[in-house]
Amino acid sequence: MATPEVKHIVVVGAVIVRDGLVLCAKRGPGGETGHLWEFPGGKVEPGEAPADALTREIVEELGCHVRVGDEVAATTHEYGFGVITLTTYYCELIDGTPTATQHAELAWLAPNKLDSLGWAPADVPAVERLQQLDGRT
Repeated sequence: MATPEVKHIVVVGAVIVRDGLVLCAKRGPGGETGHLWEFPGGKVEPGEAPADALTREIVEELGCHVRVGDEVAATTHEYGFGVITLTTYYCELIDGTPTATQHAELAWLAPNKLDSLGWAPADVPAVERLQQLDGRT
């Protein structure tokens, strides 16, 4: 009997920093990651560069524009629905104000306060990296 193929999804997340604070986005209800916090972003479409995907997703999810910078962290995590490879990038807010159009809530937190939230497992390595770098960036 053949083993069912595991769905693999490549996603990108934005670590938007403003005045030393990091934007955090809380997912709405439903699914394995419902009500957990994440860095906003989404799926990379076939043939799409990660930076282009992230720029597009931030416009769609938050109604603002960012400039994508250096990578923060990359991780792979297996959920019940498939395997996610998430790469997060520092992003500079260049136009607009982030608005929660697809998230239940947005919050700006200092890096040393990020662990006060319940994060989606794939986002945890980026949270840990930001806390390690806090005060050095």
